[in-house]
Amino acid sequence: MTAVAEPAQVSVVIPAFNEQEAIADVVTRVRARGAWREVVVVDDGSTDLTAERAAQAGARVVRHPYNKGNGAAVKTGLREAQGEVVLLLDADGQHDPEDMARLVAGVGVHDMVIGARSSRDQSFTRALGNTVFRLLASWLTGRPIPDLTSGFRAARRDRMLEILHLLPNGFSYPTTSCLALMKAGHNVTFLPVTARPRVGRSKIRRVLGSWTGQELELK
Repeated sequence: MTAVAEPAQVSVVIPAFNEQEAIADVVTRVRARGAWREVVVVDDGSTDLTAERAAQAGARVVRHPYNKGNGAAVKTGLREAQGEVVLLLDADGQHDPEDMARLVAGVGVHDMVIGARSSRDQSFTRALGNTVFRLLASWLTGRPIPDLTSGFRAARRDRMLEILHLLPNGFSYPTTSCLALMKAGHNVTFLPVTARPRVGRSKIRRVLGSWTGQELELK
């Protein structure tokens, strides 16, 4: 691929589960920020109007027949994506589409560009958990990692497909993908981004006792 990724090469992938209050605005704002190849919303077995509202806003919707987990939705999106580059963001409105172009621009030189949040943009519990995970991951990889659990990232699709079998079906795919690419010797970098309060209630609870960043889904 070219040294710097262009929007026309990018598939935006948004995993979503019961996000009917936020998804239309997220898709609309994403589409307004660039001439992306496509915007794919993977509806992970939602029981509300997530799929319908995403489609009405202009996304291509892929649906799971039942809820499999955030990581499973990401894996479906990676398989379905048609672009050379995938940009992943959450469906709850916390990621600012204004940052998308900066993340994408770094792919080509790098295999993955992760949007690193400031601790002030996270709750105390999340910030504490992220600090534990990233310090341990920094020790394991020998590189400073400012944010290990951010779901806002752009990457070469072929690199992500290489590690697809390693990604869990739950919420810890960001941790696993970051560490897997680093340990494989691929180029991973971080860019500071601003996270906004999510729309609605979080569906995860972090388990601080696990260095892998495993998380429990709250149904």
